[in-house]
Amino acid sequence: MKKPLVVLYISLALLTCLILMGVFIPESLERITSSTQSFITNTFGWYYLGIVSVFVIVLIYLLVSPVGKIKLGKQDDKPEFSRPTWLAMLFSAGVGIGLIFYGTFEPISHFAISSPTGELGTEQGIKDAMRFTFFHYGIHPWAIYGSIALTLAYFTFRKGEPGLISKTLRPLIGRHADGAVGRVIDVVAVISTVMGVATSLGFGAMQINGGLSYLFGIPSNIMTQTMIILVVTVLFMISTLTGIGKGIKILSNFNMGLSVLLFFVVLFLGPTLFILNLFMDTLGTYFHNFIQMSFRSAPVNEETRSWIDSWTIFYWAWWIAWSPFVGVFIARVSKGRTIREFVLYVLLAPSLISFLWFTTFGGAAISTELSGVLSISKLLPEESLFGLLESYPFSIGFSILAIVIIVTFFVTSADSGTFVLGMMTTNGSQNPTKGIKVTWGIILSVTALALLYSGGLLALQNTMIIAALPFSVILGFMVFSLIKSLQQEKKEMGIGQLRFTEKKEDNK
Repeated sequence: MKKPLVVLYISLALLTCLILMGVFIPESLERITSSTQSFITNTFGWYYLGIVSVFVIVLIYLLVSPVGKIKLGKQDDKPEFSRPTWLAMLFSAGVGIGLIFYGTFEPISHFAISSPTGELGTEQGIKDAMRFTFFHYGIHPWAIYGSIALTLAYFTFRKGEPGLISKTLRPLIGRHADGAVGRVIDVVAVISTVMGVATSLGFGAMQINGGLSYLFGIPSNIMTQTMIILVVTVLFMISTLTGIGKGIKILSNFNMGLSVLLFFVVLFLGPTLFILNLFMDTLGTYFHNFIQMSFRSAPVNEETRSWIDSWTIFYWAWWIAWSPFVGVFIARVSKGRTIREFVLYVLLAPSLISFLWFTTFGGAAISTELSGVLSISKLLPEESLFGLLESYPFSIGFSILAIVIIVTFFVTSADSGTFVLGMMTTNGSQNPTKGIKVTWGIILSVTALALLYSGGLLALQNTMIIAALPFSVILGFMVFSLIKSLQQEKKEMGIGQLRFTEKKEDNK
């Protein structure tokens, strides 16, 4: 067995066991994942809140630090992609299906079903619903993505390490990064990645099914979702085999364009002034309550604590489980950018786009709910977007457009996922073979189906939270390793030389 493929074989063996459990003993798998998930959220909720806040603090420090002018690569390296294409690719990989699935459902859920503060259906309830949605899709998740992506890009392009999670820990564990310890770390990263991507694929299949059911009466069940995943698997396999410079790039730009079109439709054909005023108000309350929300754990309020477990802890676990995939992908397309530019755009630009999206779709949904035209809160989560669009002119056409967007996000997420998993299991190869990518494409689809079959949405969420816990520890050490290496480089260069480099860069 070739050494670089050890991680591949071990990961495939573990995932095969999970898939077989989902097929042959789905009830047992659902029961095991549910009890484990409950233990983790009850015991380690404080830990998730703390470590994600640390990632935010570290990136803000790097943004203003003199080391921000250090390039992710050699000093004369240029970015491979234009800035708009780069932003489209990282945004498609980073939020994708989650933005479409929760864009309408989360704000209306916080407003009308389960409030984070107990203010259901009130004016204050609208404000609370929106600011907590901003919280879940803003700076914190992108700090998770940015931490792992920045660490990988720095060690890969500046230090010449293979693009593997284990190699970024060399400053801490030395030669063990190349041995058994390193391979265990990479296996954990692979399993976490598969769980994160498979969960999003499951959400995507459920929402496509929900749209088809809402519009055309097609049954919403595991058989329909299986057919959807099989069809989309063929599509993303075709895209995967064309390579990152073609398939992923073209699809990222394409679904970004379609998403912008749908965004403007909902904004300008809906309650435009209400949405714009809600955006400005929520932006202010989000930053005003930023620190309090970051550490909110409600130790003496069981109901609020349960809400935090179901939403905030779930999201932090999702982002952490999703982060190896997003991190490796963002690192791969970010060569040649400075640390400061990287942090500024990765931390703030996608957050602002998410804020605009959620205010538009969530605000329109709340306005529709208040008007009494349609009770969107009574729809299934995967149907809420289509319920909102029903209140718009040309609703069938716009709903079909939404399904196309979900499919393209589905394809780009799976496409990027196969590429990243190929890199992670072939010793960091920047161009994994087609056979490896096809193998991972099949595994991702089958894993999503196994989790859906074993318990639907609940099994997807439970498995993801479980996978995130061990990887969060690795991610914490990665950030520590990055800081240590940057401080060493700063010391070797000297403050004077670093400032000279900054002036030289500014004059280009």
